[in-house]
Amino acid sequence: MQERVTGSRRGAAPVFSSDRSTVPVHAVVLGIDPSLRGTGWGVIRIERGGSTALGHGTIKCPATWARSRCLVKIAAEIRAAIREHQPTVCAVEGLFFAQNLQTAMIMGEARGASLVAVGEAGLEIFEIAPRKVKLAVVGYGAAQKLAVARMVQRLLKLAETPSPDAADALALAIAFAQETGRFGLGGPKRV
Repeated sequence: MQERVTGSRRGAAPVFSSDRSTVPVHAVVLGIDPSLRGTGWGVIRIERGGSTALGHGTIKCPATWARSRCLVKIAAEIRAAIREHQPTVCAVEGLFFAQNLQTAMIMGEARGASLVAVGEAGLEIFEIAPRKVKLAVVGYGAAQKLAVARMVQRLLKLAETPSPDAADALALAIAFAQETGRFGLGGPKRV
């Protein structure tokens, strides 16, 4: 009886417990859709009634630029977005299987440049598979880029449809918010 009065013994455990130790709650999420010639980025603030876009864009590099110059620009612009919007976590598109080894290598380099900038800022990084992002935002895992962009515009109440790469990055942030807000579904994979 004394244990019950002092509270040293716990009663019943909650029915729907969630292990929040693996994915902490974050209020500002940076999404990154890496690509050498058009890396999309988007930052959202997670709020009670939904999410709000704080900023988004596409880091474009001309085809005439050397890959090394593109990688420097990607890292620099991601750093600038982090400084401006102060996200606490990053969601990046998960790896996909490219048909061409050269394409996979180039995509990996762009992803690496982005992740270095995020890692330097001390943000936690999670990856989400492209199909999972489309399923979370559009409800269909094979949705086209235009459908994703329009749904992102609608969900975030944007005046204009964001560019496809920026829309994909915002969709990553939205999907992260949805995944971490659910109970017991094992959130996104930590990178």
